[in-house]
Amino acid sequence: MKKILLIEDDKSFRDKLDQLLSLSGYKVLSCDNGKTGIETALKESPQFIICDVQMPDIDGYGVIHILSNHPKTSGTPFIFLSGNADYVNQRKGMSLGADDYLVKPFDSNDLLNTIRLRIDKNESLKNKFHLTSDTEKDDSFSPSSIGKASCLITERHETQYFKRKHVLYMPGQRPSALYYIKSGKVKEFIVNEDGKELITGIYSKGDFFGYTEILKECNYSKNARLMEDSSIVLIPKEDFLQKIHTNSIIAKEFITMLSQNISENEKIIINMAYNSLRKKVAIGIVRLIDKLKESKNGKSIINISREDLAHVVGSSLESTIRTLKEFKTEKLIEVEDNGTIIVLDEQKIRNLRH
Repeated sequence: MKKILLIEDDKSFRDKLDQLLSLSGYKVLSCDNGKTGIETALKESPQFIICDVQMPDIDGYGVIHILSNHPKTSGTPFIFLSGNADYVNQRKGMSLGADDYLVKPFDSNDLLNTIRLRIDKNESLKNKFHLTSDTEKDDSFSPSSIGKASCLITERHETQYFKRKHVLYMPGQRPSALYYIKSGKVKEFIVNEDGKELITGIYSKGDFFGYTEILKECNYSKNARLMEDSSIVLIPKEDFLQKIHTNSIIAKEFITMLSQNISENEKIIINMAYNSLRKKVAIGIVRLIDKLKESKNGKSIINISREDLAHVVGSSLESTIRTLKEFKTEKLIEVEDNGTIIVLDEQKIRNLRH
């Protein structure tokens, strides 16, 4: 029986939800505050977490921050419940890693369908790894060394140097290696029938990419091209799969990364479908700030071409440039002579409503 952790301070609402979930075949772990909820999550390892946003002591945002950074619960599906329909609050919840944000009152079927789909998706990701038992797994790497390259890269994995605009793979090609960036930037993108490009991922120093197709045993569906001269380590597919199958720590790391990618792609779709152009550009800037983590004199900076920024946003080059000029006039950003964007008021950019 799947375990669902329910964190809700409203007793009447909590009892009703507990009954609904129990009748639907789930074992419900009910908590009336964030602190108890965190303790229960770490002790019981539930398959799903439902959490109210507004609670005394530790609120829902604090709960997800702690659990998403703990190795036992970082990959557990998590949804927020709230009586506040404000977009800023919803966006904050999603940006912290929540899988969904349901506004009270909500349809019971919507909740149950969301739970079922998220649990099934999480289980299918785990099944991709065919993990061995604890007695068979390779524990040659400690949790502290899993962190990134040291777990997968050995002396026989040479660093290769590629020039800007070099294409690493294209749709239809069969994956043969996992990629790890030592320096530089790579964009992953799709192209529609009209030749319009949409960037779905940007990778920089310390990032792995190209693993989704290896795990799914399918051909690439996207393009990967260098945004600048880069140093990249190519880890043969066989080496990667061998470690995934025998080291549960590494497998857990990639499960989490896959889950984050799915959530990020869903957010991209929502942004393109429902937001104004100004909001799209603002969200694109925030994505790049959080991803690239580049700064100058204490201010976040974005150092990519206007064309690539437009492809991140999902709008035309002209519209993106026009919106950047508006942001500059409003003193939200500054643009240097070389095109680098300096974010002057990051908080306003993050909270921009329209």
